[in-house]
Amino acid sequence: MLNNDEIFMREAIRQAKMAASQDEVPVGAVIVHERKIIARAHNQIETLKDPTAHAEMIAITQATNYLSSKWLEKCVLYVTIEPCAMCAGALVLARIDRVCFGAKEPKTGACGSVLNIAHHKSLNHRIEVSSGILSDEASFLVTSFFKNKRSKKGF
Repeated sequence: MLNNDEIFMREAIRQAKMAASQDEVPVGAVIVHERKIIARAHNQIETLKDPTAHAEMIAITQATNYLSSKWLEKCVLYVTIEPCAMCAGALVLARIDRVCFGAKEPKTGACGSVLNIAHHKSLNHRIEVSSGILSDEASFLVTSFFKNKRSKKGF
C-alpha cells in the first residue's frame, strides 16, 4: 500500500513525464495543503524561454494564488528532483513547511546535497526535508532524458 508521500510523488512524476513529452528536463512538482493538491507544475524553461520557469517556482505561484497568501504554511512540496538554490530560496521565503523530493541533485541540490538553503541557520525559516521518495523512478526519468539527448547529438 502506498503512503501519502508516495501517492503525491506519483503525481509529481506524472508532471515530470509531461515535461519530458514537451522536451523539457523532466522535473515535476505538486504542492499539497491539508491533503489536497493545490498546485501542479512541470519545468517550462524551454517553452517559456525563462530560466526561472522551474516546476517548483510555477507551483509556488499557483499555490499562493490558490490560498490568496504569500505564505505556504501547512503546505508540502513534492518534487521529483532536489530543488536548486533558486527554488529552495523561494520555498524558504514562502515559508513552506516541508519539501519531499525523489532523487538527489549532486550538482545543484540546495536541500542538502551541495548546499542546504532549506535548513540554513542564518535564515528566518527552516524547511523539513524528506528525500528518496520514489527516487529510482525520478532519477530514471532524468538520466534517460539526458541519455536520449546525447544519443541524438551523436555523443
